[in-house]
Amino acid sequence: MAKILLVEDNEMNRDMLSRRLLRKGFDVVMAEDGAAGVARAVSEAPAVILMDMSLPVIDGWEATRRLKADPATAHIPVIALTAHAMSEDRDKAMAAGCDDYDTKPIDLDRLLGKIAGLLAKTGAA
Repeated sequence: MAKILLVEDNEMNRDMLSRRLLRKGFDVVMAEDGAAGVARAVSEAPAVILMDMSLPVIDGWEATRRLKADPATAHIPVIALTAHAMSEDRDKAMAAGCDDYDTKPIDLDRLLGKIAGLLAKTGAA
């Protein structure tokens, strides 16, 4: 199954979502801040990145901009995960280079649908 990079600083959120994704058959690698997320994306070459936007060191917006500016990682789809549910927040995430956007708390079925759509689009499914 596809490898997913989960970039999430909240340990409880990271643990809960990673376990649910593992049960669905995904290979999950994790990072706890934006800088580590960028580094893990380069070293792990995931099929999809789930990016919390409110991260320490560098936030998810800047981490996504860096990933999309690097030819080695620009092709990897990024789904923004945020508790900010305003339309401006979605616009900001998409402007940073995110390929999709989802709000917290996570609705797993909705998120899995977005992951499946991006995997199909990139041929990684």
